[in-house]
Amino acid sequence: MNDLELNRRQALIASGLGTLSLGMPGVVMGADKVDASGKAVASDKSCIFVLLCGGPSHVDTWDMKPDAPLDYRGPYEPIDTKVPGMRINEMHTELAKLTDHFTLINSMSHPGAISNHFDAMHNLLSGQSEKRAQQGVPNEHPYLGSFVAKHKPSTRNFVSNAWLIKCVGPPVFCAPNIGIGGYLGSAYAPVFVGAADNHPAMADFKPPQIYDAYDEKRFDYRKSLLAGLESTRLDKDQQVKDWSDLRDKTYEALTRAEGRQAFHLDQEPVKTRERYGMHPLGQNLLLARRMVESGVRFVTVNGWTGQADYDKQGPPSSSWDMHGGNMGMGNAFGNGSYGMGFCLPRLDQALAGLLSDLKERGMLDDTLVVVTGEFGRTPFVLKQDPPGRQHWPKCFSSILAGGGIAGGTVYGRTNKLGEYVTDKPVRPEEMAATIYHALDIPINDPTDASGISGTLTSGKPIMELFG
Repeated sequence: MNDLELNRRQALIASGLGTLSLGMPGVVMGADKVDASGKAVASDKSCIFVLLCGGPSHVDTWDMKPDAPLDYRGPYEPIDTKVPGMRINEMHTELAKLTDHFTLINSMSHPGAISNHFDAMHNLLSGQSEKRAQQGVPNEHPYLGSFVAKHKPSTRNFVSNAWLIKCVGPPVFCAPNIGIGGYLGSAYAPVFVGAADNHPAMADFKPPQIYDAYDEKRFDYRKSLLAGLESTRLDKDQQVKDWSDLRDKTYEALTRAEGRQAFHLDQEPVKTRERYGMHPLGQNLLLARRMVESGVRFVTVNGWTGQADYDKQGPPSSSWDMHGGNMGMGNAFGNGSYGMGFCLPRLDQALAGLLSDLKERGMLDDTLVVVTGEFGRTPFVLKQDPPGRQHWPKCFSSILAGGGIAGGTVYGRTNKLGEYVTDKPVRPEEMAATIYHALDIPINDPTDASGISGTLTSGKPIMELFG
């Protein structure tokens, strides 16, 4: 290294940042946008994507059919909400007060007969319904958070893409690209936070080691050492200067306290924590809000609501896979870990807490909130003891709030039994395009041409949803 012809890897390794910038998932740094006058313009839009793994029943939650036969409609009644004509499950007492803040899509659908978690999850998270294997590159399309990390990398946090509680247990729930970033590579994969035995509702919750992966004194020494070496060539070698700037940007983000402080939920008022709910979903949504505040662009939150005291079933990935007795999961309409009597009140509390908190903090306009499962459930109740519902990809419901979404509307419709979409169908492609549009990410970008497609998704954003 006598001639100081440092390449990117050498420069970063010399400063002690090599592994963090080049090998760790989610560790990508961006720059602020620049307007026509050359002035920096902050690009702070973020997304909290609440993934209700397992597939909640649309006809028991947000697309209820009270006039259908009992074997279809189930035991619950809809209640009126703040928005006339928008009715939701009777256990959503807090969300009913906030319906003017979100749009309810009741016409989500998977093209084709996709009825397994693996493929449905892949389609939903990639914004692609086509079978990639037919184009020679199976399962390599990056997921939403990876594209967001590429196009809108954080300028304030060395993590741009995070996932709160990784899918665990059998791979049936784990879509293929969750942890690898697809063809974009591992730098754009999410940083996983927490586990079944280490989540923010626990008193001894520990953040990922990546946030403690530096020694301040050692980094300061390496920084000064490399600066001295570079000073002899900065006037001659523009490449060295470019990598020096990149190193400084990464160093600044790495040493910012706000990224680590996001995990100190004990700094939140007790009333705020209780507002979200002292359970895994509630505290993960609170942590997601804090991570967005610290500059993380895309936070996926696993919709695990925890385990009922008397029923310790289920890994932290599938609260909403409510098959009932035929899968040994108990009554889908009961109060066990796989019962709506347990899960729906927790979802109501946590989601209402998030939306209210974002609104009160002035963050909702710049924070898109997406709440969805990978599909719905059969509109008819399975004839078994105890009861449940099977997978149903033909239609399901999703919630969108913030990020420019108008709120207070119901988009799309299903037939009177909740069997299929009758108006304004929304595929994973349209959902993905709408998310990208809300985050100011261009769908058509030649820099993303990968041999598969020159677009992030073939869908078009649903412009009717925006105010």
